[in-house]
Amino acid sequence: MKKGTGGGLRTGYSTGACSAAAARAAMLGLLTGQVPSEVVCQIPNGDQVYFTISQSLVEENHAQAVVIKKAGDDPDVTDQAAITVDLRWLPEQPGKVSFVAGPGVGQVTLPGLGLEVGGPAINPVPRKNIAENLRQVAAEALQAQGVEVTISVPGGEKLAKRTLNPRLGVLGGISILGTSGLVKPYSTAAFKACVVQGVEVAASQGLRLVVLTTGGRTEKFMQRELAHLPPPAFVQMGDFIGAALEIAARQGLKEVVIGAMVGKLTKIAQGVKQTHARKSKVDQTLLAQLAEQVGAEPAICQEILAAQTARFAAERLAEVGLDQAFYRALARHAWKRLSQTHSFQFRILVCDFAGNKLLDYAGPQDD
Repeated sequence: MKKGTGGGLRTGYSTGACSAAAARAAMLGLLTGQVPSEVVCQIPNGDQVYFTISQSLVEENHAQAVVIKKAGDDPDVTDQAAITVDLRWLPEQPGKVSFVAGPGVGQVTLPGLGLEVGGPAINPVPRKNIAENLRQVAAEALQAQGVEVTISVPGGEKLAKRTLNPRLGVLGGISILGTSGLVKPYSTAAFKACVVQGVEVAASQGLRLVVLTTGGRTEKFMQRELAHLPPPAFVQMGDFIGAALEIAARQGLKEVVIGAMVGKLTKIAQGVKQTHARKSKVDQTLLAQLAEQVGAEPAICQEILAAQTARFAAERLAEVGLDQAFYRALARHAWKRLSQTHSFQFRILVCDFAGNKLLDYAGPQDD
């Protein structure tokens, strides 16, 4: 068995796994009159993990347990959050496990997340995992009555402002997440999942297009340029161009608008599906070839070839008045690359590092 929160491991545990552990401990409190100080919980991937219970309470028909979420080395906004579960018996509903969003857990306000609109933002895998843990320790008791599971996260509403939840229509707090129960160090799985959900929400609103941006600055730029579009149209895809386009295709969207700066756009032009610096490098040969196409002297092309960044190419070509031609050539290359593998109507907007518009390219008609 593995030690859970408090074990000092570099791998952490999801809000869903912490909720399941707290629920299991609270159920033991309901059954025995005392919540244990430590509990063994089965997380969704099948591992049995020890979790420390930091606080607890048992009253008639009510028990509470708290697990402090530890994300290991993952830069997770919910690290150290107090995942709090309250259980109450439902005498008139035998076998039922009912979920309620307490303070700090969000409420779903838009379709497209696989959750009931108006219900708590507790994802399906955590719900199943919590119910399984409850039935493992209270199968007989749950045949006679149901149980209400209220999950709360003190400060969760503030934490949620640092996530994509408001964009996804999850308001008032964080989501209870986790498909495996684990949070691997510096994992990007959670962000990728938000990108997928963001595109699904856009599609569920009846939109025929989605606006994909590579970060906060490009998103603000695109929101200014396309201010007529509703908020769900904008999805901050980060480095996940491949995943975003895949889910957009599955959702039947027709048009994709991409907002990017020169570095990420270069990687998109290379056909890269994951544009993070650790996953892929800028192809300086491509940049040098594009510089040559727009008329740069051989010496400048050699400088670009020897450089380490796309930004250098853009700034060096700006010095000789070739930057606009370069941006157009780069956008054209990216548009062609994207159109080879996807049938969307693509449009690419480019901005500089201050969020100023550099180019708007929608295909050969703009050449």
